[in-house]
Amino acid sequence: MRWFGPNDPVSLFDIRQAGCAGIVTALHQLPVGAVWSEAAIRERQQLIEADNATHAPLHWAVVESLPVHEDIKKGRPAREQLIANYQQSLRNLAACGVRTVCYNFMPVLDWSRTDLSYELPSGARALRFVWQDFALFDLCILQRPGAAADYEPAVQAAARAQFAAMSPAEITQLTNTVLLGLPGSEETFELSSFQAYLNEYRDIDAAALTENLHYFLRAVAPVAEEVGIGLCIHPDDPPFPLLGLPRVVSTENDLAALLAACDVPANGLTFCTGSLGVRPDNDLAGMIARFGPRIHFAHLRTTKREDNPRNFHEADHLAGDVDMYAVVGALVAEERRREAAGETQRPPLPMRPDHGHQLLDDLSTAKRTYPGYSAIGRLKGLAELRGLEYALRRAQP
Repeated sequence: MRWFGPNDPVSLFDIRQAGCAGIVTALHQLPVGAVWSEAAIRERQQLIEADNATHAPLHWAVVESLPVHEDIKKGRPAREQLIANYQQSLRNLAACGVRTVCYNFMPVLDWSRTDLSYELPSGARALRFVWQDFALFDLCILQRPGAAADYEPAVQAAARAQFAAMSPAEITQLTNTVLLGLPGSEETFELSSFQAYLNEYRDIDAAALTENLHYFLRAVAPVAEEVGIGLCIHPDDPPFPLLGLPRVVSTENDLAALLAACDVPANGLTFCTGSLGVRPDNDLAGMIARFGPRIHFAHLRTTKREDNPRNFHEADHLAGDVDMYAVVGALVAEERRREAAGETQRPPLPMRPDHGHQLLDDLSTAKRTYPGYSAIGRLKGLAELRGLEYALRRAQP
């Protein structure tokens, strides 16, 4: 289960009681681009393992994420030193026994939503993305030059009418939601300076961003291979362009191209069913079958597309548009293939439940939770996923 460090309202004891053995975390306190020293890595490991002598043991199983500096994504001259730093961080993680490293290549913003507390019929609350609300932010709040070209006239008109009826508090809430940084991150965005970040990508189209990604991979994946780390990219979330920024890790073709760009086993995937599943053209179970040996980490969650298919919300883990039965079955088949082939150079395929709902006392206004990372919602998802895996393994001995 993901843990955002000492300030995470979900404690290591909470995660231990959920039945987890592996911790997914990162050194969020370090600036992007800095070398992760062995001392800093071991300090985090010691924190995770502090109670192992008296309780069920925990270990640091996955780094999520070792972030990629924007200058690497933009192909700036500074990328050479930043890539060297990244390579050294990989070596240091391997020296400390951490063997799976997740990262992403989304420009400026990471995952994007327009509502962090969408009420479901059950009364639980979920993350949601609404295309018209995002258009409203882009056209009327940010007022990005050229934004109108990205939205149909009907969407533009509806967004402007909606904006005219919004209160200042509603405008502020939408702005803060769109510009929200990742939980646990020190990075935040201010509306007044946000356009400047976008301007840095004015001359970088999808082809250029793809080449910068492949350049990065050709430099770092051989190091990961040398030290025995599975380096795994997280797909775009959501998997389509936003704010005029290209997104190039959204489709099966994107994934195939990046694996081919540096064709070593270490260059692999974080298979996030929620991100990839937003697109109806992504055949998730088929992709697992085709890319299985290169999947180093799995995020299991599902989204539900709404009447406008560009609108979606986080659904229950066994509901929504992801056929979780087929997905977990394909992952179990891949694990069994590895076992039969005697592949022991990589750790067992780690999985975590992702983006749980807020429910029960996590809904209390007196309780602090990170959006998508409340304890009880993820525990519910984990229980469902483990039950599904157990049943599949028993049914297919």
